[in-house]
Amino acid sequence: MKTPDTERSRPGAAILRTALRRNVGAMIAGTVLMGLYQAAETAFPIALGLIVEHTMQDRSLGSLGISIGSLAVIITTVSLSWRFGMRVLQKANTTEAHRWRVRVAACGLQPVARDVDLKSGEILTIATEDADQTADIIEVVPLLISSLVAVAVAAVALSLADLRLGLLVIVGTVAILSVLAVMSKRIGASTQEQQARVARAGAKVADLIIGLRPLHGFGGNHAAFGSYRRVSTDAKRQAITVARVNGVYAGTALALNAVLAAAVSLTAGWLAFEGRISIGELVMAVGLAQFIMEPLKMFSEMPKYVMIARASAERMALVLTARPVTTPGPEHPEPGGSLEVDGVRHGTLQGATFTVTAGEFVAIAAYQPRAAADLAAVLAVNVAPHAYEGVVRVGGREIAELSIESVREHLLVNPYDGEIFAGTLRTNIDPSGTGRTIEAAVEASMLTDVVALHREGLDYAIRDRGANLSGGQRQRLSLARALAADAEVLVLHDPTTAVDAVTEQLIARNVAKLRKGRTTLVLTSSPALLDAADRVLVLDAGVITAEDTHRNLLAGDEAYCRAVAR
Repeated sequence: MKTPDTERSRPGAAILRTALRRNVGAMIAGTVLMGLYQAAETAFPIALGLIVEHTMQDRSLGSLGISIGSLAVIITTVSLSWRFGMRVLQKANTTEAHRWRVRVAACGLQPVARDVDLKSGEILTIATEDADQTADIIEVVPLLISSLVAVAVAAVALSLADLRLGLLVIVGTVAILSVLAVMSKRIGASTQEQQARVARAGAKVADLIIGLRPLHGFGGNHAAFGSYRRVSTDAKRQAITVARVNGVYAGTALALNAVLAAAVSLTAGWLAFEGRISIGELVMAVGLAQFIMEPLKMFSEMPKYVMIARASAERMALVLTARPVTTPGPEHPEPGGSLEVDGVRHGTLQGATFTVTAGEFVAIAAYQPRAAADLAAVLAVNVAPHAYEGVVRVGGREIAELSIESVREHLLVNPYDGEIFAGTLRTNIDPSGTGRTIEAAVEASMLTDVVALHREGLDYAIRDRGANLSGGQRQRLSLARALAADAEVLVLHDPTTAVDAVTEQLIARNVAKLRKGRTTLVLTSSPALLDAADRVLVLDAGVITAEDTHRNLLAGDEAYCRAVAR
């Protein structure tokens, strides 16, 4: 198995080759069993022809008994080979789909963002539908080979009766596949476009679910629904186009197969009428002509499934081959927990410079909310270090020199809109299950009332995105999770905007107490949190313009007083 770095560099066709190579053992076993199934199926009309031929000549019960026994063996072989062959192939298919789902999910969840123009809903579609359709190649190849076995056996058997019958089957099969191979290319292109449109519709649904509450709040849900309806309509139209193309393909394949079967039957009838083949050979030829439609149908569908699998693999390659937006360094922060921002220019930041020393509790009052959001994005490494001017240092080392894992262990930035996951209060607060500081975090974030409200306590079930919690409860739960992580450097972005003033006062005191001796930076306009900080920095027009305690700034800075007074 290739390493993840190697796998990221592969195009879609190479992904299919990897899937085939990784399952070669299962495919060989499946091919043998499915080939045996098709050979036994083909043997059935051949056996019937031989039975008619010899029973009519011998007219003995012994010959009839042997014939019945032979048919029983053929039927048993057909049943068992199909059963075990499909079991082997479907197990390999399911396992391979799982591997690609995990790989795509791992790429989407890596701490370093990737340079790919896809939304989370689109990546979800790639990790599910496209992974499944790519893995279908595991079944396609054995079924293709086994269908070829059936056609070859039928062609040989008919050639033994009359060479013209065998040649008719071979020439007809080649002609059918040539026509369908051309048609399958359009199916692949149409399917790839359909998958892209369905993925966009899925991404739109995900966006709407995330913003459902605010949409209801300002009455924008109808406009949002109209936007989704347009995207979904595009996906529907493309699906209809794909269905039309598939219908034409299937109809053409069925018609061509029927024409070939009819041609074999009529040719056999004419040869029997001319006396060039026997009645038994005629029965065999007519039976094979009827039977050969099934493997030909399967054989003719394979190019379509190959194109669909390749289209899905190409979409997976968009994620797997996407390069990280930044290349982290190998270093680790020095112990101590200091945070330095030196001349950072990004978005609304115009050269912001400040230092938070180890163990200090600092608050930043940003007069423009966008500036606080830009600063939080830079500190969270959501913006690559090379994408902005200036330097951010954690533990005395530049972020660009640090491995992303060490940054995440050392520095935690908790966004104002932290996600709440389906599970329990406990799993949201302590996802890793260490349980070391969970009680203290619950108390500091004033989440105790939520825990006490339910008899399950911390094991109270939370719905997806915290749908059964109020806005303030979700915000306190997110804060509790940030505090429970006990990071050496903690950055909180507007952690109390959805709670009442009394609760906010208690949270501010609790956070200052719990984080005593640990480096903490709060981006906020909350008077309670500003007052609890050791010092306050004023961020105005993208730069730090003032620095003092909250009360001194209130007494001597009118602009500050207007910005934070409530």
